[in-house]
Amino acid sequence: MDVVDRFLQYVKFDTQSDELTNMTPSTPGQMIFAQHLEKELENLGLKDITLDKNGYLMATLPGNITDRKVPTIGFIAHVDTSPDMSGRHVSPRIVKNYDGTDITLNERNGIVLSPNEFPELLNYKNQDLIVTDGTTLLGADDKAGIAEIISAMDYLIKHPEIKHGDIRIAFNPDEEIGQGAHKFDVEHFAADWAYTMDGGEIGELEYENFNAAVAKVSFNGRNVHPGYAKHKMLNSMRVATQFAIMLPRWETPEHTEGYEGFYHLVSIEGTVEKTVITYIIRDFDQDRFIRRKKELEHLARKINHEFPGCCELEIKDQYFNMREKIEPVMHIIDIAEEAMRNVGVPPKVTPIRGGTDGAQLSFKGLPCPNIFAGGLNFHGRYEFIPIQSMEKAQQVIVEIARLTAQNSDQH
Repeated sequence: MDVVDRFLQYVKFDTQSDELTNMTPSTPGQMIFAQHLEKELENLGLKDITLDKNGYLMATLPGNITDRKVPTIGFIAHVDTSPDMSGRHVSPRIVKNYDGTDITLNERNGIVLSPNEFPELLNYKNQDLIVTDGTTLLGADDKAGIAEIISAMDYLIKHPEIKHGDIRIAFNPDEEIGQGAHKFDVEHFAADWAYTMDGGEIGELEYENFNAAVAKVSFNGRNVHPGYAKHKMLNSMRVATQFAIMLPRWETPEHTEGYEGFYHLVSIEGTVEKTVITYIIRDFDQDRFIRRKKELEHLARKINHEFPGCCELEIKDQYFNMREKIEPVMHIIDIAEEAMRNVGVPPKVTPIRGGTDGAQLSFKGLPCPNIFAGGLNFHGRYEFIPIQSMEKAQQVIVEIARLTAQNSDQH
């Protein structure tokens, strides 16, 4: 079974995560899929296979070098798909030798994947694309990563002439709801470093991500009959709106890119008596990140100066930029870049404008940059993945394993 066959099989599993269940894994489908993968790894002959009660599956491909010590490296992917769109009854289709025109995903519902709206499609002319039927997401995020890792292990087993050290692999639940690394047993995984295969387009290599926090701002109002409200009513919704417009209007997701941070208003729930607004705060630079949080504190004080006791602010850090944990071990980035070039993939080192399990794992003691899995337009009906990108990702994994062993021979 090759990487495409595996992927087409894996997307049939409904593994959508759900942040409201307060369980790990958050949905039963993730454990069902993990159990399927556990059997597959057993059939391939991998060792030290463990699947814990929280749905974390780990295994080892033993090294084939006995005359020297080689670092143990890891490859990680997540089993869940995004809650943003259904992952049930996924019906993938292969568009052979894509010609650069519109792809009709669903004729009945008039759903079309068009280069007019998604110009990146044109980068994959003459390649073979796997697309959805327009009613679900595809699940390349991150079942492509799983297929690539397992296919790479299968390839190494069948090609013992490729020398490598011990390779640890792990498939975890609930990445899409920010909990993928929470119960990841780094000590049990026992790798010197690892790579998440969870990036997007071919060539992506990422070791920088946002510092992240969530801010909950509550406004307490006072309701009085509107006909008799003068100097008595305090409309919490109006005060919340006043707070929102005090933030810099251009420092929002729709106005930022690259290394620019932002405040993102994600929800408003309110009545005259009580309004709660929620922001996520993002910035790559730690000092700017701290200043953003202090700005919210400053605005809350201003509101309370005008309306005493009205505003309550709660800020919680979520994750931090893994760059500070990767820079002391930059050789792991060098290996990944060399591996990509060796298989004909120009590396694209870019910051992640989001989070990754690798960031949290890096702060837990497992340096873990992120490598492309090949998919595009994640989390929606227009998701697609070029088969050639999946094949290259598999080759990169194999080459990283080979280079790690080769480099250990040179030291």
